[in-house]
Amino acid sequence: MCRIALLFGLVPAAALATDPPPLARPTPAQAAWHDLEFGMFIHFGPATWQNREYDDLSTPLSDINPAKLDTDQWVRVAESLGAKYIVFVAKHTGGFCWWQTDSTDYGVRNTPWRNGNGDVMRDLAASCRARGMRLGVYLSPADVKHGVKLGGKCATPEAQETYNRLYRQQLTELLSRYGEIVEVWFDGSIVVPVGDILKARAPDAMVFQGPHATIRWVGNEQGYAPDPAWNTLPAAAARTGEATAEHSDPDGDVWMPLECDTVNVSPHHWFWGTKPERKLRSVEELLDVYYRSVGHGAVLLLNQTPNTDGLIPEDAAARAAEFGAELRRRFDKCIAETSGTGETVELSLDKPTRIDHVITMEQITEGARVREYVVEGLVNGQWQALCCGTSIGHKKIDRFAPIEVAKVRWHAVRAVAEPRIRRLAVFLVDAPPGAASGGRP
Repeated sequence: MCRIALLFGLVPAAALATDPPPLARPTPAQAAWHDLEFGMFIHFGPATWQNREYDDLSTPLSDINPAKLDTDQWVRVAESLGAKYIVFVAKHTGGFCWWQTDSTDYGVRNTPWRNGNGDVMRDLAASCRARGMRLGVYLSPADVKHGVKLGGKCATPEAQETYNRLYRQQLTELLSRYGEIVEVWFDGSIVVPVGDILKARAPDAMVFQGPHATIRWVGNEQGYAPDPAWNTLPAAAARTGEATAEHSDPDGDVWMPLECDTVNVSPHHWFWGTKPERKLRSVEELLDVYYRSVGHGAVLLLNQTPNTDGLIPEDAAARAAEFGAELRRRFDKCIAETSGTGETVELSLDKPTRIDHVITMEQITEGARVREYVVEGLVNGQWQALCCGTSIGHKKIDRFAPIEVAKVRWHAVRAVAEPRIRRLAVFLVDAPPGAASGGRP
C-alpha cells in the first residue's frame, strides 16, 4: 500500500537508498522479450477433433485432415491482436507431432492432410518470417502415446533412456529446421537433459519451466499477474524450474520475469470445441486481462485455437480484431511523454489537459530500482495525488478518474538505487461508463 500521506512533493531524501545493493538484471535476450509484451498461443491437435482438452488417442489419424489450414490467417489474427510473437503447440501431451519427424508414427506424416507431406511448423515459420512475427514452440515433455508422465518422467530407467533419445531428437528438429525460435515451452518442467541442445540451437530463446528456465509461469491460467509483480526471485527458487509469481522477491538475485497465459473463451478451454456453453470472452474481459498482465509488468500470451478445418473461427478472429483495435485506440498515441533519472520526473503539458491513464516504464537493463512511487497532477496550481504503486518493472499502467492537469510528476517514495525511468506517458482513454477504465484493478 503506497503512503500517499507522505507525499505531495515532500518525500525525504532518505527514502532513496544511499548504498544500493547489487541488483539482478535481465540478459539482453530477456530485455528484448519484455519488449514484445504480448504473444498469441495456438493450441491445435487431436483434442480439437475430440471436443476435449486432452488427446485420449481415440481419433484415427485418417480423420485428421484440416483441409483449409492457413497459417497466414493465424498470423493475421495475431497481428490484429497486436501480438508480437506466436507460440505454437507442436506437440501436446498426447504426443501427436505437427511436423515431419520419424521419431514417432503418431504425427502429421501419417494423416491424409497433404498426402502426409504437410508440416505445420514449416508453414507457420514461413508465414511468421513473411510478416515479421516472432515464433516460439511448445513441445510437451509428457507424451501419452509413449506412456510418459508430466515432466517427461518414465516408469523405468530403460524407458527413460529411450524417451530421452526420442525427445532430444524432436527438440533438435524443431530448433534447427524452422529459423530463430523466440521461446521454448517445457510445460510441467522437464527431466530430459536438453541444456546442450538449447545452448547450441536456441541460445537466446526464452525457456518456460525446467532447469534452464529464463521466464516463469505466473501461477494461474486466468491471465492475471499480481500487483506487485516483481521480476526477481531467490536463486534457489529459480533453480527449481517451477517457480511462479508466488516466489517473487524484489531483492531476489535472479531475474526471471512472468508470462501470463490464458484463453479467449469461457468456460476455460485451450482447444476448439462445440459445447454450447462455450462463449468468447468479451472485449471488456480481455481488457481486464491486459491491464492485469501487461499493465502489471508481465508478458501476456493469449490463446487462439483453430477448428478442424485448420482456421481460427471467424467469430474468434473478429473478437481478436476488436480487442486489438481497442488497445490501439487506448494506447497507440499518448498526450505527452518524457523520461528521466532521479527521484522525481516531471512532465509538462502544453495546456491543462484531461488525463485518466499514466504508463511508467523503468530502464530494467539497470535493474528494478523503484520500490514505491506516486504520480501527482498539478490541478489549479496544487499538486494532487493521482495514483500510486510499488513495482514498475517493464511497464506499469495506472488508471484513475479523468482529471484536468497542467503537469504530471512521478515521484519515488522508496527506491534502492537512483531511479531510471525509461518512459512516463499520459493518456486520455475516456472509456464509456462500465468499461475497463477508472479505479485500480
